[in-house]
Amino acid sequence: MTTISYPPKPSPGDRIAVISPGAGLPGLFPRPYELGLERLRKEFGLEPVEYPATRKMGSTPQERADDIHAAFADPDVRAVIASIGGDDQITVLPLLDRELIAANPKPFFGMSDNTNLLAFLRNAGIVGYHGASVMCELGRPGAMHPQTAESLRAALFTSGAYELQPAEHWNDVNGDWADPATFDAEPETRPGTGWTWVNPDRVVEGRSWGGCLEILGWLLMADREVAHDLTEYDGGVLLLETSEDLLSATEVFSTLRNMGERGLLQRFSALLMGRARTWSLEHPNSLQDAARYATEQREAVLRAMRAYAPDLPIVFDVDFGHTDPQLVIPYGGLVRVDGPARRITVTY
Repeated sequence: MTTISYPPKPSPGDRIAVISPGAGLPGLFPRPYELGLERLRKEFGLEPVEYPATRKMGSTPQERADDIHAAFADPDVRAVIASIGGDDQITVLPLLDRELIAANPKPFFGMSDNTNLLAFLRNAGIVGYHGASVMCELGRPGAMHPQTAESLRAALFTSGAYELQPAEHWNDVNGDWADPATFDAEPETRPGTGWTWVNPDRVVEGRSWGGCLEILGWLLMADREVAHDLTEYDGGVLLLETSEDLLSATEVFSTLRNMGERGLLQRFSALLMGRARTWSLEHPNSLQDAARYATEQREAVLRAMRAYAPDLPIVFDVDFGHTDPQLVIPYGGLVRVDGPARRITVTY
């Protein structure tokens, strides 16, 4: 199995690289981006460092790969964070210098399309961090969600165990970044609903793998950054969540079925399923339709898991991925799922 280790942590006052491995959306929507940079400086004490493609829409895969290399190779940069996700980071992977990055391990924070780079880093022996982007979480209107901020601060600056907590209040409805009025107040939130446990009869601990389900499907189709020797994932904790593209329940089931046919689902000791994103600007679901979507997704996941790993402990509605708050999960790091006690603890 790959030897995976945690990279050294930054300290307040250090420099943090801000890169756009997926899409240069800071160039289209500067308001949430600048707000996120300001919070990195004022609330976390870090100095952002930008690169040529960070704000450039339409950058080439090579330009984005060059920024990744520069960020990891710079000895004065102590951590790396994505500005946002995208939809074609997979084209960057073949251009990355694995030896250069492995020789300069640093904490990387990102999610969604950044599942690509997180999987790459895990295979290079580096624990990454699934969660936090400059535009979405740091650039949240009004203020960061306090649970997001607490989790990110712990992941950035501390090591050791951190117990995740269900959201006290949550949201998955976003305003239009093109409308300045979006940033006049915090998003409206709903009361937390807690987590839903299936097969909570044991305590398991393992190294995490997974990410955004859509991106995992693409990686599997392209045969990139997924181990051919599936024993690599034995005993691990599978992380899955879906994006604002709002995959249908049929698509969710089909992707999981195909993972099961490949023999992947059977390798893991537990599944953490992120709270389903149920709304987007393109699909502004009513509360009733949103609840129906989340229920249908849960049923699709259960149908697949019952077919391929019926005894696997599953926790639904964990607050990571495309939701608010967004808890940071170490990617390739240790995750402990305590079913009898209904507790999830990660190691930062």
